This record gives sequence, C-alpha cells and structure tokens, in this order.
Amino acid sequence: MKTAKQVMKEWVAAMNSANALALAELYHEDAVNLQIPIGEPLVGKKAIHKDFVDFFASIPDNYTREENMVENDGWVALEWSGGGTYKPNGKTFKLRGSGFFQVVDGKIKLQRGYWDKATLFGQMGAPIDW
Repeated sequence: MKTAKQVMKEWVAAMNSANALALAELYHEDAVNLQIPIGEPLVGKKAIHKDFVDFFASIPDNYTREENMVENDGWVALEWSGGGTYKPNGKTFKLRGSGFFQVVDGKIKLQRGYWDKATLFGQMGAPIDW
C-alpha cells in the first residue's frame, strides 16, 4: 500500500496535469474536503471530482509546487505555491497556502486547505462574498 506521502506526490502531479479524474481517484468515497476560506465542505468523491472539473475549466494552466511536505502517522502537511490564469477574464494570479490531508488505506479521507481568499480573489478580479 502507498504511504500517505506517496499519495500526496500523486496528488501534486495530478493537479499539475489538470487531471480531475486522477485526483478524485485518490479520495475515499465519503471523503471530506474543507477549504477553510470557502467554509462549506465538499463531501464525497463525486462532489470533489466535480469541484476539480470546475476548477480546471476556470484555471486550465493551474500549477502547484510543493514547497514542503511532512508526513506523520497517516497525515501529510503540504505547504505549496501555485498560480495560473483565471480563464473568465484572463487575469493571472500567484498564491501560497497549506493543506492537511488524512490518508487512510492509501486514499485521502480528509483534506483541510488554508489560503488567503482576499489575495486570490483580488488577483483574479472575482467578487469576494464574505
């Protein structure tokens, strides 16, 4: 079975290839993805897959760089930097953030993401609905 860190290396690679299906396959059927700046969690592999499909449609040249990755007892902390071009208006952005992933039986069970919504939405020219 893959280690949690191996799963996350695959996750970064799938993000960089804009492969929503490969990403979804890394999650448990009942996984939860909570992006703290958004507030409402995605629940289940199907919802997580749709979110990745929508994300890549809006930011097809997305890139994610691993800055630091630490694994401990089935948990991975990932510090990342990334960016891309927001397709609806052609504005580019750069962002840094971190994520915490619980990997159980070789698949992601829980994900929590931390990044600055004001920085991201401001660079993309998107409305910030607090």
